[in-house]
Amino acid sequence: MSVPLLKIGAVLSTMAMVTNWMSQTLPSLVGLNGTVSRAGASEKITLFQSPEEGWQLYTSAQAPDGKCICTAVIPAQSTCSRDGRSQELRQLMEKVQNVSQSMEVLELRTYRDLQYVRSMETLMRSLDARLRVADGSLSAKSFQELKDRMTELLPLSSVLEQYKADTRTIVRLREEVRNLSGSLAAIQEEMGAYGYEDLQQRVMALEARLHACAQKLGCGKLTGVSNPITIRAMGSRFGSWMTDTMAPSTDSRVWYMDGYYKGRRVLEFRTLGDFIKGQNFIQHLLPQPWAGTGHVVYNGSLFYNKYQSNVVVKYHFRSRSVLVQRSLPGAGYNNTFPYSWGGFSDMDFMVDESGLWAVYTTNQNAGNIVVSRLDPHTLEVLRSWDTGYPKRSAGEAFMICGVLYVTNSHLAGAKVYFAYFTNTSSYEYTDVPFHNQYSHISMLDYNPRERALYTWNNGHQVLYNVTLFHVISTAGDP
Repeated sequence: MSVPLLKIGAVLSTMAMVTNWMSQTLPSLVGLNGTVSRAGASEKITLFQSPEEGWQLYTSAQAPDGKCICTAVIPAQSTCSRDGRSQELRQLMEKVQNVSQSMEVLELRTYRDLQYVRSMETLMRSLDARLRVADGSLSAKSFQELKDRMTELLPLSSVLEQYKADTRTIVRLREEVRNLSGSLAAIQEEMGAYGYEDLQQRVMALEARLHACAQKLGCGKLTGVSNPITIRAMGSRFGSWMTDTMAPSTDSRVWYMDGYYKGRRVLEFRTLGDFIKGQNFIQHLLPQPWAGTGHVVYNGSLFYNKYQSNVVVKYHFRSRSVLVQRSLPGAGYNNTFPYSWGGFSDMDFMVDESGLWAVYTTNQNAGNIVVSRLDPHTLEVLRSWDTGYPKRSAGEAFMICGVLYVTNSHLAGAKVYFAYFTNTSSYEYTDVPFHNQYSHISMLDYNPRERALYTWNNGHQVLYNVTLFHVISTAGDP
């Protein structure tokens, strides 16, 4: 029995070794164990990530003119899309796991049978000794006893047959492992013929470049507007709601102003969740009433148009006081030059990545939209642009990255129709679909902190995500 036992022990030893390699070494080798740690650092690279909130980076490439071209979508973000070879790697890994599980089952079964064989070993040796000393004449009692012992050993033959079958299975599994290893090696060769360390370094270098590119994704050209996300239905047909574009991410307060003229009551909700539930808010009573719905909260202050005037008011929430107010030279008011929906919307204040803006018009420019950069501290006009677009033909407007985008209507069927670029003093007509779900928009503002459009649509508070296309200079890149 010593030879069979040695063979069984060798089988078990080989199986344990292969199982350990399958469950530990192979996942690390092909990089499918979730993360790769950088030597000497605590950061990790997730090879197959789940989508997360934030910018979605679809492409990053080096153009012939030396520019990094990126396409980003707000909000959700993910890494580069998984190609077919990555899919095949995952499928191979599933096969590896199945093989590993099969070998574990074999190990349990052969260990159980081994215990049975060992328990029979003593009995077989005893029988062998008795047969050797027998002189050919056994008593009936001894013969029956020996026969009974032999009967006990009969099941051992089936156990040994199972061992033979298990051995053949292990040989087949070994062949499967070799095939899988060959497939993985072929895929690695196809993906670049790099060693694992080289691949790891290249992945980290690529990720560093992508992060550097993403850090520059502050501005881009509008190429799409998402379907509307209704946050709440509250208040009258006209109004405005907003968050502070300059507040840190931990500050999620929401301000709510119902109505389009002579209002003075501003509700401040602690969070967006509280706004949705209509709870946990405080009230601010403005010293002067507002006109229109083009208000904006910027760095802790509310900027709005004083009713029946072209005066801009800066109201500070914490001190509950007006810090400064100033007339906007020549600006129309009292429905002289409103948007197409009226509502005393002569003056519209906006904030984008570059600061505070006022959109209005004057008699001097024949009712065409004027865009002015304002100093947020003094409210002085820093620079103005005449867009040439008639304000009464505009439904609403918003600023992104120094570009004024104008919708062609405030009713159903509206789209982003016109764009004016302040950096080049040029314009173009656009055709960006814009789903006006409730058919009457009376407020539309972009929030650069959240990369979203805030809208008051027929008594509904609505959000839109935007798609921006980025062309980013990467001077100095190798």
